[in-house]
Amino acid sequence: MNRKVILCLLTAALLSIVPFVEAQQAKKVPRIGYLFTGLLPPKEFLQALHELGYIEGKNIAVEFRAAEGREERLPALAAVLVSLNVDVIVAPGTAPAQAARQATKTIPIVYTGGADPVAIGLVASLARPGGNVTGISNLSRELTGKRLELLKETFPKASVVAVLTRGVNPVTTELLKDMEVAAKSLRLQLQILEVRGPNDFDKAFSAINKERPGALIELPSPLFHSNRKRIVEFAAKSRLPSIFHSRDFVDAGGLMCYGENNADLLRRVAYYVDRILKGTKPADLPVEQPTKFEMIINLKTAKQIGVTIPPNVLARADKVIK
Repeated sequence: MNRKVILCLLTAALLSIVPFVEAQQAKKVPRIGYLFTGLLPPKEFLQALHELGYIEGKNIAVEFRAAEGREERLPALAAVLVSLNVDVIVAPGTAPAQAARQATKTIPIVYTGGADPVAIGLVASLARPGGNVTGISNLSRELTGKRLELLKETFPKASVVAVLTRGVNPVTTELLKDMEVAAKSLRLQLQILEVRGPNDFDKAFSAINKERPGALIELPSPLFHSNRKRIVEFAAKSRLPSIFHSRDFVDAGGLMCYGENNADLLRRVAYYVDRILKGTKPADLPVEQPTKFEMIINLKTAKQIGVTIPPNVLARADKVIK
């Protein structure tokens, strides 16, 4: 009789524990690590997740880690995300992706950036990534020459173009090679200005004022994105026509931009995250390339610096800020 009582008590105890365990498992919320070089996380990413049914604080948690413009901080921040055992890491940009890849070979990583992910060792191939990294490879090399063409078409009298570059690294070197080829075909001279950190901007701006080029362009870099207001304010003050890679520069007062549609790019990133959280391995998700691009022109800035945008260029703009 005592044995039967004990068995009944054990059974009752187990039955009471199982629902508790199941409830705890049901409450487990997936966590996304977002590793980036800039200052503020993009709200558009959370919006893209929301469109897929994910709401931060309800059925998803996002751990943002910002290097605040200092790429040397990325490895330590990546290590923090790994220690938190996040389910997936989003790494926009070559440096964040490399830091994340060095920190983990198992946690899935969704990458976006201008560097060739095969050339820098992030994936085995675009069609078959083969490891824990996948995502979207931007067409920075192709777009660099296109921006220079748009500058020349918009301002045909320009003969010298100032180029802000982060410094010597594999990505920048390739972009500069492509830009030099495009410049030669357009009969443009490039004034290359290296800006390795925030303290180098004043020196670069002084060199531009001394040379008096006809226009300004930047090679995409988190440093420039973080300091975009400073750059566009200098261009406006110097009455210098400019073109940038992101609409964020135009929203900050820049004249023109041409590049990937950022909202669409983040939607694709969210799609990859969704697939991974639902069980798909990064190795089975081919690396994509952007399909949507946008050109935005700020006519308020054009008026401020005293330039006229040709009608044929305005007609091709996806958005005109008046």
